Amino acid sequence: MEMEIVVPDEVPVMTLPNTAFFPQALLPLHIFEPRYQRMLSKVLATNRLFAVAGLDSRKLDEEGSFEPPHRVVTVGIVRACQQTENGTSNLLVQGLCRAEILGIVAEHPYRVISIRALASNPGDDPEDNRRLRGELSRLLALKGEFGAVLPSELTDFLRTIDDPATFVDLAVFSLCESPALKQTLLETLDVRTRLELFNRQLRREVGALRLRQKLQGDLSDNQISDN
Repeated sequence: MEMEIVVPDEVPVMTLPNTAFFPQALLPLHIFEPRYQRMLSKVLATNRLFAVAGLDSRKLDEEGSFEPPHRVVTVGIVRACQQTENGTSNLLVQGLCRAEILGIVAEHPYRVISIRALASNPGDDPEDNRRLRGELSRLLALKGEFGAVLPSELTDFLRTIDDPATFVDLAVFSLCESPALKQTLLETLDVRTRLELFNRQLRREVGALRLRQKLQGDLSDNQISDN
């Protein structure tokens, strides 16, 4: 029997550079810092929940700033944990929901934040969102046809996901190469807008790949400078 998971008002948090964690996504983590080892011990003994925040590099130079997190994070649950002989741990964390950081409650022995859970809203007619989800799927397939390396197991799995919100979140987490765009899409609660923004990015990428293929002609990758 499944039990409903209640997200608390305060959770520990890991702040990581170039990272945007999404609901439903699976994130492997290697825990080795003493502060995070202590955090993990507490988390495993209680509700198995903590947040993963991206590091906001724009605020690094602000006075008194220490590992400034982005405002929107994802709360996840530890689904698997394997401790190694040297005391480090390998985790698999699954995203549960977006959350807004309201404040930092504590810094020692690890950072704890107060949060407000955030819910997505469709933003438009569900049928239009399903159409945009289909367009995303088509664009991802085109990327593969034009030479982009896309894990086949992942793309096969994405094709089985009908819900547009879940589809775009997992596609962005796994296949978007821009940390800045990923964070923007994490902060975008309107599902239609999220779909449109990622569609726009994929169209640009497909266009660039199509142009590259046209310019390259029959030359191999290491001969393209000769064209």
